[in-house]
Amino acid sequence: MNLKKILKVMLIYILLLIAIIVTVYPILRIFTISLRPYNKVMSTDLSIIPENFTFQNYKDLFIKKPFFLWLKNSLLISILTAFVSTILAVSAGYAFSRFNFPGRKLGMIFLLVSQMLPATMLLIPLYVLLAKMKIISIYIKVVIVYSSSALPFSIWLLKGYFDTIPIDIEESGLIDGAPIVKVFYDLILPLAKPAVGITFLFSFMTAWSDYIIARVIITKKELFTWPLGIDSMQGQFQTEYGMFAAASLLLAIPVVILFMYTSKYLISGLTLGSVKN
Repeated sequence: MNLKKILKVMLIYILLLIAIIVTVYPILRIFTISLRPYNKVMSTDLSIIPENFTFQNYKDLFIKKPFFLWLKNSLLISILTAFVSTILAVSAGYAFSRFNFPGRKLGMIFLLVSQMLPATMLLIPLYVLLAKMKIISIYIKVVIVYSSSALPFSIWLLKGYFDTIPIDIEESGLIDGAPIVKVFYDLILPLAKPAVGITFLFSFMTAWSDYIIARVIITKKELFTWPLGIDSMQGQFQTEYGMFAAASLLLAIPVVILFMYTSKYLISGLTLGSVKN
């Protein structure tokens, strides 16, 4: 290996190291704040493990706050949103990829344009629409809104991925006498697992990390999701930064677990679907 290649490799590793530090350091600071006693939250000490560290913030989070209720509500809404959005996106993406029907191109353009609108502009129309639908369950209301928010991107992603799958596979199944539904579920859907995985992850994160829509629709404290829950720790005269930091770290665990499970689908699911489009 010549000197030029060695310097290139060293530069790449240095940049990666800098990126890791920039990414990890804020998380370490949050961890530090979660271990500080209440009277030392505003300390300027830069040590990762603070002096006289304590786990009292974690204990208070479980005892004084309905943390597990926030977690349950968020998981329930996010999982329901991911399943509903993924099922609808898979069906719509396959239809846009394989069938010619009136309004096909216009529909894809409409889905793309809808992604350009900020969520805040849609709050009032969505609120009025849900009110007129007379849906009693808050969970169903929130899932409908989150699913509609995640669908345009998911449909475009899956449509592009289905375009990469040769149509000969379906034709061979149809020649053997299998119905189109069986061909789709037995032959096409298994090949689209990477795109389905990234769609599920994207839909889950759409619901999991949202604050604005939840603030408008969810008004009862017993139905609070975690963004609304930790927001309640911020008062007019004081903010419980220790518990805030502890909750932030604990609530990142489900996302990390889901990401680790679906990470093998990320590269192929994003690149094939997006490049094709």
